This record gives sequence, C-alpha cells and structure tokens, in this order.
Amino acid sequence: MAFRMAQTDSKVLILGALAGVAGIGLAVACYQGYKIRRRASLPARYLHTNNELVPGMTFMNSPGLPGDQIEVLDRLEALLQCVSELKDEMKALKNALPMRHDQVGEDLSAPHRSDAHRAALLHRTTPTRRKRAGSSITGAIAGGRSSEEAESEGGYITALTDSDEEEQSDDEQWDEREETTDRLTSLLERIDSLHQGTEADKRESLHILSTQRDEFGQSSEFLWRLIRAYSDVHDISATLEEKKNYAETGKQVGEDAVALNPTCAESHQWYAIMCGIMAEYDTVQNKIKNGYIFKDHLDKAIELKPQDPLSYYLLGRWCYAVAQLSWLERKVAAALFGEPPSATVEDALKNFLKVEDIHPRYSKLNYVFLAKCYRDIGYRKKAREMCEAAASMQSLSKEDEDAQKELELLRPDLGLLDPKDESDL
Repeated sequence: MAFRMAQTDSKVLILGALAGVAGIGLAVACYQGYKIRRRASLPARYLHTNNELVPGMTFMNSPGLPGDQIEVLDRLEALLQCVSELKDEMKALKNALPMRHDQVGEDLSAPHRSDAHRAALLHRTTPTRRKRAGSSITGAIAGGRSSEEAESEGGYITALTDSDEEEQSDDEQWDEREETTDRLTSLLERIDSLHQGTEADKRESLHILSTQRDEFGQSSEFLWRLIRAYSDVHDISATLEEKKNYAETGKQVGEDAVALNPTCAESHQWYAIMCGIMAEYDTVQNKIKNGYIFKDHLDKAIELKPQDPLSYYLLGRWCYAVAQLSWLERKVAAALFGEPPSATVEDALKNFLKVEDIHPRYSKLNYVFLAKCYRDIGYRKKAREMCEAAASMQSLSKEDEDAQKELELLRPDLGLLDPKDESDL
C-alpha cells in the first residue's frame, strides 16, 4: 500500500512537470507565429538566418522601425533564450524523477525507519499536491480545456476527491452522532420530569423508554432509567400478575445494564432495587440469593458514587432487614449458601445517619427508620425526635404515604400521642 502511494506521488510530479513544459511550448509557438508575422517589418540591419536574427544586415526596401520597437524585439529574443534554457531544465527534472521514486521506495522499505518517518515520507508533499490539483482544475476551467485534459494533467485529482469524500463522510457521521446525542439528552430530560409526575406520567415514561430501546439501548444513562421506570410502574400496578411481570422484566434490564457498563453506579443501584422487589415473588432460596445480589450491587454503587444518599438508604434498609432475621431464616441461609448474611441494627443506623449527613431531610421514611433503630438500641428520646422530624414532612408520594402509616404504628410504641389526640388537648 505504501509503495503504491509512493508511485502516485512520482506520477503527480511527472505529470505536473509535463504540464509545465506543455505550457512553455505553447508560449514559444505563439511567439514564433508572432515573429513570422513581424518579419516583413524588421529593420534593414537584421538578417534572418536559420530562423535566427543576426544583427548587421538589412532587408531591401524595408521601412525603418522606431527605437522602442527595436528594444522590444531585443527583449523577446532574450525571452526565447530563457525559455530554451527552462525547457532543458524541465527535461533534466523529468529524467531525475524516477531516481527520486526509487529513493522513496528504499526509504520506506528500510528496516531502521520508524512508522512515523514512513508516514512523513508519504505525506510531506500533500500540501503541494493539493495546490497543484486545485490549480490544474482552475487552469482547465479558465483555459476552456476539457475534463479529460484536466485529468491527464493532474492524475492526483481523483485521489484527492476520494479523500475529500471520505472526510465529508466522517463529518456526516460526526453530525449524526451529535444529533443522536442531542435527541438522547432531550429524551432523558423528559423522562426525569415524568418520573416526578403522576401515575399516568410514570406509565407514559415506561412506554416511551420501551419503544426507544432499539435506538438508545446501548446507553447506560438510558438503561438505568428504564429499570427505574419498571420499578415505578410496579409500585402503582394493581394486580399481583402485573407487579411480578414488571419486576421480572426490570430485573432482566438491570442485568443487561450492569453487563453493558460495569462502571455506571445508577445501573448497579437500580438493579439492586429490582432484586429487592423480586424477593416478594420468589421462593425462599431465590429470596436469599437476591438478598446477596442486592448487597453486592449496592456496595458497588457506593464505591462508584459515594455521595448518593439513595444507596445508603437502601443499604440501611438491607442491614435492618438482616438484623431482624429469625434463627430459622439464618439457618436456611447458611444451609443454602454456606454463610448467612450478617448485619446489625447499629450497621443500619450508621447508613441512615449517612443519608441525613449527605442530604438533610432526605425523606420521611429515612426518619422513620432512624426512629426504629434508636428505639431498638434503647435510645427512646432520640427515637421520639426522629418521629417528630418525620411528622413535620408532608406526604407527597406513595413512599411518603407508606412512611406515614409506619409512623402511626411507631408513635404509640414510643409513648407519643397521635397528632389528632394532641390537638384535642
């Protein structure tokens, strides 16, 4: 391939040199015709001998010429001499070009030459070639020559055009990628807005993402939002069959997402959530298995994105659930997997406090679980404070409504009156 490129370079130089000789020959021919037409008016002291002009002789009955015309003729004679010398130089250059071609081939094949040096040898004349090709096209148009003449004069034109087409193709591909990126960004912004909306908005979000997966399914940002959409619609579905179907499909999307990009924290996070949801519909063995998967992917999400409060909240929930396992459940886990999961209420409390540290007043449920942890370890005063903090937050989502129900069960256990009873007092 490199050798063929070297041959192309030499052909370009040869054709360019021939074009220069042809142009000079045309100028000489035009002048020779002009000289013949002017012979009758030459001064008497010039003699035409072997197509040359020799001073000292005169033509009979030739009218005299003014001095300025004589000077012009002298300069034209000098120009002819320069043209003749230039033709000789062009012939010498043409004869030397094959030698240069052989030298380039030796340089390219030499073992001590680096790839970078070979590339430099191949491309160092590119600017000149492009200029020549451009000037050849311009000259052909200006001189009224045919396209065939232009091609014969500049053999590199075709190659340059192909290169330009490749560059144009690259530009078009870049524009298409930019357009795709812009459309994906716009889509994700809309999906994030729908996620915060009504139940109808959440269903619309899942529908849009499902229909766009063929186009954007290789984007991690797209896939983890698709998992989240399945989680949202699972929560608002009415029948057990629908819930299980959304949970299974969302878990499968989660597996695809973490396989596509293991460094995306949100993919690990939402895959863990779907594993937790699937625990509601699986056998005891699969429930325990999903519990291990849940913990592993949450740990990975925290490693990749250590300042995300949601991951710490979910890990706190896992720790609290494991701490509440019965003796029988631990024995089953040990029999199936060799070692049961291990976590304490203190571990759960640590994670819930981390949520509050990263994002104060993160959620109503986080306060409820803080209250439960403090109650379980005997810090009842702190537990009551967390209950009051939870009661001060409005219920804006289904999760908040669940938190309110938990709070109403927890308050009497801590000796707190129901807010309605307190208002009666």
